[in-house]
Amino acid sequence: MTLFILAFVIGLIVLVLSADKFVDGAAAIANHYGMSPLLIGMVVVGIGTSAPEMVVSAFAAMQDNPGLALGNAYGSNITNIALILGITAIISPIPVQSQVLRQELPILCGVTLLAGYQLWDGQLSALDAWVLIAVLAAVMLWLVQKSMGSTNDPMAQAAVEEAQEHQTPAGKAWLLVVGGLLVMMASSRALVWGAENMARALGVSNLVIGLTVVAIGTSLPELVSSVIAARKKQHALALGNILGSNLFNTLAVVGIAGAISPTAVDGDIVLRDFPVMLLLTLSLFVVGMGFKGRPGSINRLEGGLLLAAYCAYLAYLLLTAVG
Repeated sequence: MTLFILAFVIGLIVLVLSADKFVDGAAAIANHYGMSPLLIGMVVVGIGTSAPEMVVSAFAAMQDNPGLALGNAYGSNITNIALILGITAIISPIPVQSQVLRQELPILCGVTLLAGYQLWDGQLSALDAWVLIAVLAAVMLWLVQKSMGSTNDPMAQAAVEEAQEHQTPAGKAWLLVVGGLLVMMASSRALVWGAENMARALGVSNLVIGLTVVAIGTSLPELVSSVIAARKKQHALALGNILGSNLFNTLAVVGIAGAISPTAVDGDIVLRDFPVMLLLTLSLFVVGMGFKGRPGSINRLEGGLLLAAYCAYLAYLLLTAVG
């Protein structure tokens, strides 16, 4: 058991660090080739924080472990909203001033409903997976166009500031991309191997391991970046990290896993975990959009309720898994 835990922990730490370097290198290369700072920033915010989930779920799918792949994706979405946004809002209440983010909230709700529709028949087919990937491409194109059309938007300004932090010589940037990708692949294999064997040793399903320790671990980049952004009062970036990550998790992470290995979907995902994810996403839409003249925001009380909801969900998950 000790060996499995070590493989998981070391794999996770190396995965998160290598993903960060990979994204830094990719952003620097894009900068060298003349890509706009706004576009780089949007990609860094979106893809960067979901890189660990994408690699882990891809390897889990290749090893015929759909529970771990889907649990990682949907568990990360639950963790991002309830745990990470909860903690971030407690540290610093989050006003939703960005028009880009206000438009992204209903898109996230729509994408979540699409995912639920695909899961309802108990199958994630290759067609389902490619539909998710196609929707991701369309959403990213639309968001970038909207952002470029509103350069004074808080989210656009935060994205430009993020991109300007990635100033690296071209040779070093390519080394970071290639080296980061190779290390991510190796560390993901170690993480998946450790997680699978931990599940067997503890007598719980791979799905539960994916929803808990793997989801929390691969969500660490979102936690770090959102908390730092909140402390800097960059509220648009803090919320943008979560919305972008959840979009990528639902569309890219699940889409890639399904394209690699179409699979049957565990009934617990459909009846237990997806409804939790949907309710949290809808609650984020309600508080983020604001109604009856109330500006959109996530205050400390709402942050505390999100955190309490996550603790209740995690406790239920662990109690039923052990029981």
